[in-house]
Order: sequence, then structure tokens, then C-alpha cells
Amino acid sequence: MYRSILVPLDGSSFAEHALPMALSIARRSGARLVLATVATPITEAFVEGLYFSTADLEQQVQGRYQDYLNEMARKVTDRSNVEVITTVMHGEVAACLCDYLKRGEADLAVMATHGRGPMGRFWLGSVADEMVRHAPAPVLLIRPGEGAPNWTDEPELGRIVLPLDGTALAEQIIEPMVAIAGLAPGAECVLMRAIHGLVPVEMFPEGDQAEKEGRSVLRHVQQVQQHLRQDAERYLEDVASRLRARGLRVRTEVVIEDRPAVAILNEADREHATMIALQTHGRRGLSRLVLGSVADKVVRGAHVPVLVQRPLQA
Repeated sequence: MYRSILVPLDGSSFAEHALPMALSIARRSGARLVLATVATPITEAFVEGLYFSTADLEQQVQGRYQDYLNEMARKVTDRSNVEVITTVMHGEVAACLCDYLKRGEADLAVMATHGRGPMGRFWLGSVADEMVRHAPAPVLLIRPGEGAPNWTDEPELGRIVLPLDGTALAEQIIEPMVAIAGLAPGAECVLMRAIHGLVPVEMFPEGDQAEKEGRSVLRHVQQVQQHLRQDAERYLEDVASRLRARGLRVRTEVVIEDRPAVAILNEADREHATMIALQTHGRRGLSRLVLGSVADKVVRGAHVPVLVQRPLQA
């Protein structure tokens, strides 16, 4: 169960799209909301031989940031009895937010993301991207719509797609997912696993013996594919049984797809999912740019919120 939810804001309606979801989770779980913004340092300067101190300017900026957060807090408290606190941090944005989570002052971050492509992120930078790679707590990424956020509709939490690959690392996202799924009565979790498709033999060499051998190879390929599917189904059912024992509704789905991110996005669309939850390897820099990352591609392509968490032990 989440106790404190961090919502980074920067004064834009874009960032404010995270508030309705954060408020919904806080209201259902009894958590408090921490509305935060970060003031980056202002460099002192000499202009035509005159020294300009930035102390007064920074104080004015701090005041404007605080006024903005107070206004957002008022909007939240007008709509619920959720406890809200505000904080203006100072420093590099992602580092300040991660330090706040590291100190244990919040156990979930909810924030908006542009979902930029790899080159855009590489050159322009992204606070959400840094949070996914460094935050010591789960991060729920919201893809904003157009205009101002809608405060009237209650965000849905009813169906969560949870991809697993059979590893303990991938299963680390289960507890953060359960903490959200447990907030919605009747919520359903769809456990899925994508397995590689083996290339079937479509043409056989001429000649009775060659054709016989070709058909034998085909049967063998089909048997191996079936074994892969059965192993994946057994694994998912084992995880599902543990979750059902905790009172969750769970279904399982094995799909044949060589591109895991495509499989996850297709499954989310097919299931009309309200959220995707997955673990990330936390790759950074050129390794992610060159090798790619399933979580990275899902975040960029998803039309629903994505709950991600970096490895607990990197």
C-alpha cells in the first residue's frame, strides 16, 4: 500500500495531467500527495563590471513556485480530503526528485511524460527518462491528452497488463502492481508472456525421402514450439495462483511474437487495458540507444499509464 505519492510539477498543464491519477490513488489508498517543483540554480554574473547577486531573484522565483504549488494544493483539497504537502527543491531536477524518493519521503512517483523517441530524448534530455533509470521507487508515467487535465472523471484502474519473462527480475514489478490493483474492487490483472516463434518448414525438397525428412523436421519444430508455449503457460499459472491466493482476479496469456514491446502494446490494446506494469533493466546512455529497451519502447508507444520500476538491486 502506498503511503506517500510524489507528483513533480513544472507550472505547465502538461505536467498537471498526472494529478487526477495521483489523486485517485491517494484517495483510495489513504496516501498523502507531495506536490513538488524544482528550482534550478541561477548563476551569479558580472555585467559591464557590475556584480549582480542572484539571491533576490532566487527568492522571487521560490515565491512564485510556492504560490503555484499552493494553488495546485487548493485544487486537490477542494476535490477531496487527501492530505497534501508542497515542497520547492533546489538543484538538478531528476537528481532532486530521486533523492527525495531515496530518503523514503515518498514510495511512488506519478508524472507526465512526452514519450519522446530515442534521438529526441538523447539530445534533449527527459526528466521522466532519468526517473525511470535512477528512481529508487516505482514511477507511474501518464501520457497527457490535449488541453487541461480532466478533474471530473475518475481514472480507471480496472485492467492491468503485466508482462513477465520467467525471471525474478521481471517479477519485481508485481508488488507495486498489486498495490494499485488492490485499490480497485474487481480489478483484473492479465499476466502475459511473449515467446519466440520458430520458423516452420513451408517447402519440402523433391523426392520421397527428402519430403519425409522435411515433414519430420516440421513436426519437430511444432513440438518444440508447443513445449515452449506449455512451459510459458505453466510459469504464468504458477504466478497467477499466488496472486489469486491474495484475492486478485488474474488471467494469463501466452503470445508468439519476436518483438516483446510490440507484443505488450498489442495485448494492452486487445485487452482494453487501463495500465501496463513492467520492470525495466535500467539501461542508460548509448547502450539503450543501440540495443533498445522493452520498457523504453512500451513507454513511448503506450496510450495508457505505464508503471515502471528499475531493479531493486542494480
